[in-house]
Amino acid sequence: MKHDPALSGKLIDGKAIARRLTDRVKAEAEALRERTGKIPGLAVVLVGDDPASEVYVKNKAIQTHRAGMRSFMHMLPETTSQDELLELIERLNADPQIHGILVQLPLPRQIDPILVTNAIAPHKDVDGLGEVNAGRLSLGIDGLVPCTPLGCLMLLKETLPDLRGLHAVIIGASNLVGKPMAQLLLKEGCTVSVGHIDTRDPRGLAREGDILVVATGKNGLVRGDWVKPGATVIDVGITRIALPDGKTRLVGDVAFDEAAPVAGHITPVPGGVGPMTIACLLHNTLQAARAILDHASPDHKAS
Repeated sequence: MKHDPALSGKLIDGKAIARRLTDRVKAEAEALRERTGKIPGLAVVLVGDDPASEVYVKNKAIQTHRAGMRSFMHMLPETTSQDELLELIERLNADPQIHGILVQLPLPRQIDPILVTNAIAPHKDVDGLGEVNAGRLSLGIDGLVPCTPLGCLMLLKETLPDLRGLHAVIIGASNLVGKPMAQLLLKEGCTVSVGHIDTRDPRGLAREGDILVVATGKNGLVRGDWVKPGATVIDVGITRIALPDGKTRLVGDVAFDEAAPVAGHITPVPGGVGPMTIACLLHNTLQAARAILDHASPDHKAS
């Protein structure tokens, strides 16, 4: 994706920030291996044969190996029953080689995603979506935090010197992004507003945000006149659209060309939030492995 060079100072480089995080994870995973003799392991489960999901999951495996950790892939057919998936999760929960488990969403219609997510042992729930980790986040207790909101928070903290007192507006109230994002920003001292499908004036609400996080899955929803001048804009959305020449292009929930001149800082799509989501998955896997392995080690030392 090409951007106007005049906007380069406004762009939040998710690729570079994710690379630095991944480098830290790799170094800490190696230190953990030297201390415990164990390598952190991540199991990723994909049910179905959606090509985009397959590419995404395989990329997670590649990044896991690059970070010095082990990847365990489980590619299941679309016809997999709920009981079969739950049996696999039970085995992964009990497997000492596995420190993190992620079930790729969405799941086929015959499978209840909430039941499946809650079947993952909380200490291995590296996507942070189970009720235990969601409850810990809500109460301000340390736990495993959903990867995309965590990545968004890291981007904000790399960009803004102090989040306290800023008005953060989140457009989108999903369990995956919007709700945990609100909890994280509240913990940072922001005043938080959440807009959703029933919000009467989403444009007016968005224009109040010193920080604007957009996660709706509706490409181009947020126009330039939705953005408060100088605001920091985090675009979580990613949609592949067809172009007149037959090619395709990735776009976000924010109309970038309109919003970028108004914003103080903005994430591009691609190259913004996406790389951070995978980097935070690796970060969470390391945190889970450290908690499991250091607790099991007789010579455990706090780090």
